Amino acid sequence: MPNENIAILVKQLEQVLLGKQHQIKLALTCIFAEGHLLIEDQPGMGKTSLSQAMAQSMSLSYQRIQFTSDMLPADILGVTIFNKQQAKFVFHPGPIFKQMILADEINRASPKTQSSLLEAMAEKQITVDGETYVLPSPFFVIATQNPSEQSGTFPLPESQLDRFMMKLSIGYPSPQAEMAMLKDQDKQTRIEPLPQCLNAHSLKELQQQVNQISASEALLKYILALVKASRETDEAIGLSPRASKAILKAAKSWAMVQGRQYVVPEDVQTIFPLVAEHRMSRSTNQQSPVISNIILNRVNPIL
Repeated sequence: MPNENIAILVKQLEQVLLGKQHQIKLALTCIFAEGHLLIEDQPGMGKTSLSQAMAQSMSLSYQRIQFTSDMLPADILGVTIFNKQQAKFVFHPGPIFKQMILADEINRASPKTQSSLLEAMAEKQITVDGETYVLPSPFFVIATQNPSEQSGTFPLPESQLDRFMMKLSIGYPSPQAEMAMLKDQDKQTRIEPLPQCLNAHSLKELQQQVNQISASEALLKYILALVKASRETDEAIGLSPRASKAILKAAKSWAMVQGRQYVVPEDVQTIFPLVAEHRMSRSTNQQSPVISNIILNRVNPIL
């Protein structure tokens, strides 16, 4: 049976993102696995609403950062300013010092500004003027990006993409969900505080439970076979050891969300496109998932 707190959380988030239970569960899977999430979709699909609702429901401090082409790294990390009264330089923290960061339209910022998130996402700390500052715990980045064919975008480099555990798309709502939105349009445009379903402590407990989910040796061999297949095809960039670890942890987290204490091949098949596709794709214009499905079809889960 699914964890009761997770079930309540999913039900609450469904009130914000109508008809998208599967996408909500995948987003929570990434958070429970201590990963950062990249959401690529058209504007107006509910990406910002989902991140706000997740932060409120899990009682996490939250900051939305709107990325633009003229933004500088200091606008995100903070800046050191000389204080005349104290006769010394004082660091003024930037908006990144929150538990959940929404990097909105991240691919509209220059590569230099994008790279300011690398250390934060990998090590949960930042370095400014030679001084290191630890970020709040837990710390998550949920980034949104517009499709690369839209004007004014800078493709995310491979090193940046690799920092995101999962990449997903929300997609258009079903006709029934969109009809419900139109019937209650006033409610959809209001931003109301959501009840707290989790807090930082209970969230960390769920993250620890993910580590306790069991995976058989045959399951590990299946993951390694998928990774090996990605490295042996000309159609993809081979997956790194970091990616193979991300596949396992995301599969464990998905199993927990589904209410199981062990991982089955179907868990790996569900999360593999979201963990692997953005790491393997050689073209930013490729539709996802493409390469990941080819590899899934090549590898037999019964090894």
